Parts: sequence; structure tokens; C-alpha cells
Amino acid sequence: MGEAVGLFPYNNGFSKVHYETNHMIIEQKNEEEDSWFEEEIDVDLKWSFALNRVLHKGTSEYQDIALLDTKHFGKVLVIDGKMQSAEVDEFIYHECLIHPPLLCHPNPKNVFIMGGGEGSAAREALRHRSIEKVVMCDIDQEVVDFCKKHLTANHEAFRNMKLDLVINDAKAELEERNEKFDIIVGDLADPVEGGPCYQLYTKSFYENILKPKLNNNGIFVTQASDQPLRIEAGKMDKKIAERIDGELLYLNGASFVSSTILNKTVAKTLKNETHVYAEDNASGLHQMSAADVLDQATADAIAIGWT
Repeated sequence: MGEAVGLFPYNNGFSKVHYETNHMIIEQKNEEEDSWFEEEIDVDLKWSFALNRVLHKGTSEYQDIALLDTKHFGKVLVIDGKMQSAEVDEFIYHECLIHPPLLCHPNPKNVFIMGGGEGSAAREALRHRSIEKVVMCDIDQEVVDFCKKHLTANHEAFRNMKLDLVINDAKAELEERNEKFDIIVGDLADPVEGGPCYQLYTKSFYENILKPKLNNNGIFVTQASDQPLRIEAGKMDKKIAERIDGELLYLNGASFVSSTILNKTVAKTLKNETHVYAEDNASGLHQMSAADVLDQATADAIAIGWT
């Protein structure tokens, strides 16, 4: 991976230095001005973040990796040019990803995390007093080593004796294991063609490999559930207090209940969605926007059923 550096004039007379790798763009007017990280969200849509500095950049066998120190969001993990999480608010995503399925299960003992190399999903799962084992399976050793070194919030989780850290393709790992799990979590990057995880979004994977690895009452968490959730806020607050070590920063009973309610636009989109991705057409996922991917994964989960 090389860097291309070019000078582009501003209307105000300044120039910006344009650093471009395969996936990441960092721009700077001059040495005295802020540098910026730019991410393309979709065609004709980008966003930018002012940086203090680039803490680390590297390339693994599978992905480009960067850790940026941003002015407003603290340390930010970027993989293949896409922001994965930010230090100041990653707890919102990871609390909502991990705690709902564990709290809905009567007595979860073991968890299998597909991906999750930064360690935040494992950190949240390990807060549950009933948990005896968390398997975190990520394909990219360099990403895991990178996060273990640089993401200080997860140092304790990586040292926890209940964590079984496995470097392997999650699909192969599930196929090879004889054990079943109470909870399986997909904490995955976007399914980009040629990337390490796009096959983990297909109907055949869900149906033939993942579902048989769930225990009775087991739960798989992606962007959906196949049954309406009937949850009382008060009961959920009681479960949180009884079953989780420490105080959650974002999730409580009321926010949990509200998150199960879809707005009109999303509900209509899901109702009208009929296409389900299989392995022979999964490569088309790279042409979809991030919102489309979420809707498609939701449709996949609904189509399969998890009872």
C-alpha cells in the first residue's frame, strides 16, 4: 500500500496536502492547519472529521487499519476507510448489540462472537454474571493485536480468563466446533466483496451453519428478530440490576422497549422486501449502501426464523 500526495489550491489561497491510501483520505491545508479524515458514505455523500493526529496506520492480510485521534470523538478505529467505532460513544452500539439478547435469554452461559476484533462486544458480554465463556472469533490477527495494544478501554476484557480468543474465519470455526451456544453475535464489518465476512450475511450460512449451533432457547443477534419482542421496561430494569456488573451508560428498560419499535418508513421497507441473499449472489452486496445492507440482513433473519 503506497501513499499518493498531491497539492490542491483553495479559494482562500491556501493549499491542502492530500494523502490518499487505498481506502483512507487525510487532508491538510498546511502544517499550521488541522488535518481531516474523510470517509465516503455513499455516492455523492462524504463526511469529515478534524484530527489531532494519526496514531497508527497499518495493513494486514485482509484490511487496512488506522487509529485516529479525532478532536470531537476521541480515538477512532478505521478499517478499510470505514469508521468502526469511536471512543466517546461506542458504548451505545455495543450495549445495544450485546445486552438485549443476553437479557432476553433465561440464563445465558456461553457466547460466540463473530468478528468483534476490537474487544468491545466481548467486554460487554463479560459483564453478565451468568456468563462462563465468551468465544471471540476474528479472522484478522493484526486487527486483534492492534486493538489489544491501542484500545485501552478493552484491556481488561482481553485479559479475562473467560475469554477464548480465536483467530479464524467464523464460518469455518462454527463448522468445526462440536459445542453449541446460548448466544451467537454477528459483530461484523460491512459485507464488501472480497472482504473477509460477506458470506456471513447469507441465508445458507444462517440456516445451515449458524442455526444448528444454537442451544435450545438460543438467540442469534444481527439487525433483527423473527418474533415481536414483548418487553416491559420495569422488568428489563430489574434484570439489568440483577444480572449485569456495573452501570450501563446508555441502555435501560425504556430505551430497550423503544428500540423495538420501527418507524413507518423502515417498517414499510421491510414489509416490501422480498429478496434474500444466498452465497451465489452474495458478491452483489458490495453494490449496496449501508442502509440497504442493514435492511437486507434484517430480511434474511426474518425469512429464516429462529424458534
